[in-house]
Amino acid sequence: MADTKFEGWLGKDKDSVEGKMEWGQFDPKKWTEDDVDIEISHCGICGSDLHMLSSGWGPTPYPCVVGHEIIGKAVKVGKNVKHVKQGDRVGVGAQARSCLQKDCPDCSHGIENHCHRETINTYGSVYPKDEGKSYGGYATHNRTNGHFVFNIPEGLDSAAAAPMLCGGITVYSPLKRNGCGPGKTVGIVGVGGLGHFGVLFAKALGADKVVGISRKADKRDDVLKLGADQYISTDEDKDWAKHNAQSLDLIVCTVSSAKMPLQGYLNLLKTHGTFIQVGAPDGGELPPINAFTLLSGGLKVGGSGIGAPWEIQEMLQFAADKGVKPWIQTRSMKDANEAVVDMKDGKARYRYVLEN
Repeated sequence: MADTKFEGWLGKDKDSVEGKMEWGQFDPKKWTEDDVDIEISHCGICGSDLHMLSSGWGPTPYPCVVGHEIIGKAVKVGKNVKHVKQGDRVGVGAQARSCLQKDCPDCSHGIENHCHRETINTYGSVYPKDEGKSYGGYATHNRTNGHFVFNIPEGLDSAAAAPMLCGGITVYSPLKRNGCGPGKTVGIVGVGGLGHFGVLFAKALGADKVVGISRKADKRDDVLKLGADQYISTDEDKDWAKHNAQSLDLIVCTVSSAKMPLQGYLNLLKTHGTFIQVGAPDGGELPPINAFTLLSGGLKVGGSGIGAPWEIQEMLQFAADKGVKPWIQTRSMKDANEAVVDMKDGKARYRYVLEN
C-alpha cells in the first residue's frame, strides 16, 4: 500500500480555472500514523475550488489539486486512528488538520474549524515541518489526518453525501447554532450550491417558514420545489424589502458580492434578528452596514465558516435520518475541466459531483 500512486487534476496557474487543469502525479503529505489514505469515488465541485484555482483568495501554491467534498474507501489507516478501519466508506470536508492541542482555546472546545494556531485546508495549504502540501479530491486518492475523516452513514448515497461535506455543513452549522427550528422564520440568501442546502436543512430542522431570496425570478419554481414557503426575487419583486420588512428571525447569506443589497436584507429581520454571512468574496469585501440599522433593530450580524468535525458527523446522520436529498448532477472525473467551466458559468443545478 505504500506504493499507492496519487494522481489528479493539477491546477498549474491562474488559467487552470478556464478548464486548463492537467492530469498528473503528485506527492501527498508525508505519511504519519495519524493519517488515512482514501481511494476516491466521488468529489463535489465547490465554489471555493474556483477561487483557489484562480488565486482569488490570495496566491495559490501551484500546482494545486482542488476538491474538498471527498467520498471514498479507506485503503490505509494509521495506527493512531481508532474510528476508521480499512475498507470503510469515509469522507473528507474542507479542513484537513488543526493544531488539536489540549490547551488550544478552539480545538479544546470542539470548534477546530476556527483554530487560530494551525488550520490546514484540504487543498492549497503547506504543512509545517516539511510535511509537504495538501492536495484535494479531483484525484484518485487523498491523504488526510484521521480526525477530519468521517464515517458515512449507511442511509446516504455517496454522490449525495459528497457536497454535504462543505456545502452542506457551511449552512447546517449556522442554522443549528442560531436556533433554526419550530417557531422560527428563516431566510436563505442566494440559492445556489450552498443556498439550496440552506433551504433543505432549514425545512428539515423544522422552521415554521423558509424564504428563498435570490436576484432572478427564474429560480422561483426550483426553490419552492426544494421546500421553501416563499421566494423573493430582489431584481424583479418591486419594493421587496418594504413588503417583507420584519418577517424573518434569521438570515443565512451565501452570496459573496460587495454589491449585494445588504441594507435590504437587514430590513427583513425582526427586532433582535440575526444575519449570518457564509459566502466568502474575493478580497473579503462586503457592503457597508449602517450603524443605526443595527441599533434600532437590535440586530446581530455574524459569520460562520464550515463546521467542526462533530457537527459534520451529526449533519451526515441527520441527513440520513431525515432523507435530505441535494439536487446534484454527476459528472465523470475525466471531464473535470468541462465541469469546472460549467460551474463557473453558473450552470450547476445545484451541485456537480465528479465520479471516479
